[in-house]
Amino acid sequence: MDPFDAGAGGILRQPKAVWATAGASVVAFMGIGLVDPILPSIARGLEATPSQVSLLFTSYFLITAIAMLVTGFVSSRIGGRRTLLAGLALVVVFAGLAGTSGSVGELVGFRAGWGLGNALFVSTALAVIVGAANPIGAARSASDKGGGGRRAGGSAAAILLYESALGLGMACGPLLGALLGDASWRYPFFGTAFLMAVGFLCITAFLKEQPKPARKTSLLDPLKALGHGGLASAAVSAFFYNYTFFTVLAFTPFVLDMTPYRSGAVFFAWGVLLAVFSVIVAPRAQARFGSLKVLGGSLLLLAADVLVLGYGDHATAVVCTILSGAFIGVNNTVYTELALGVSAAPRPVASAGYNFVRWFAAAAAPYFAPKIEEWTDVHIPFVVAAVTAVVGALVVVVRRKALTHEAEVLEPRHATEDGVGVFAN
Repeated sequence: MDPFDAGAGGILRQPKAVWATAGASVVAFMGIGLVDPILPSIARGLEATPSQVSLLFTSYFLITAIAMLVTGFVSSRIGGRRTLLAGLALVVVFAGLAGTSGSVGELVGFRAGWGLGNALFVSTALAVIVGAANPIGAARSASDKGGGGRRAGGSAAAILLYESALGLGMACGPLLGALLGDASWRYPFFGTAFLMAVGFLCITAFLKEQPKPARKTSLLDPLKALGHGGLASAAVSAFFYNYTFFTVLAFTPFVLDMTPYRSGAVFFAWGVLLAVFSVIVAPRAQARFGSLKVLGGSLLLLAADVLVLGYGDHATAVVCTILSGAFIGVNNTVYTELALGVSAAPRPVASAGYNFVRWFAAAAAPYFAPKIEEWTDVHIPFVVAAVTAVVGALVVVVRRKALTHEAEVLEPRHATEDGVGVFAN
């Protein structure tokens, strides 16, 4: 069953509540790449070094990682809708405050608060979209090639919708940052606060409160879920992959050293490839070759691309930066599906445990990449990033049996245990 087909489980046939949540997710993901084109401008405006400015990513993702242990605890008690709104409200407040920062320390602190809000929103949004777009009894298929084959029907459509939001947000974030940041590095933060306020209003208008799960999630549940070998393997592999991903995202702008417009154009093209490959190419490649072969191959190609990026001339670095979006798009889709389907844990719990591990790498890469450059030279951070991508691929190969899952067995259990009912309409 094709997730793009016009049937009830198709990606284009979703209720308003799902589209409202996906739309707000676009803006949430825009906040990640928003600062890319303006990193050099922020450094000049606040008289900060690249390693100091990179803390904008480190504080954001460090708090996001830790908050993953809290999101399920909160949403299972106050409900998904209230959790989404609380996360959006925090982003509106802290994004607005970030635009008023008088020092890099203040900006880093406000980004940390922004990360808390984003964690509450993003983790809950995934559960809401998957639950709403995958009603119990939706058609499913059992094809599985080489471990972790494509799941069809509503679940696949929901994950693709979420990845579409991620890709669109990652593409538009740098563009918005460039357009607004050309006038002042402060304007992109104010622009994000405004857009998230619009998202807040959309969620308020279109999303009704869904039933709370019968069992409340504890703070330790995401950690307990990582006791499953398959989920732990996916999280560890994603940890190394995320180090590579965020070396490209947070460190490359300093290497390219372009104006906000040019840098924004580069990362917009990068984001477009990310979106296209995550939503269109990855599903078809998985159906033909199997998820684990696609993931392992994509990670190795990303490693080669990053290595060339680090040692090529300026034009080569631009091309490789854009091209990396294709491999990152494929990886994001496959990792998300593995994390949600490889274990019997409810999706929100599995997602929280998986994200808790992988976001630590997103916090580490922006901090260590500039430091490694200071200790060595500009090439070595990319060598390290290439090595971490290869390690991620090795984890996939070594742990391929643990990462194999049978969708037709786990899917009904997920649908009944998620606590995310069909609440739209």
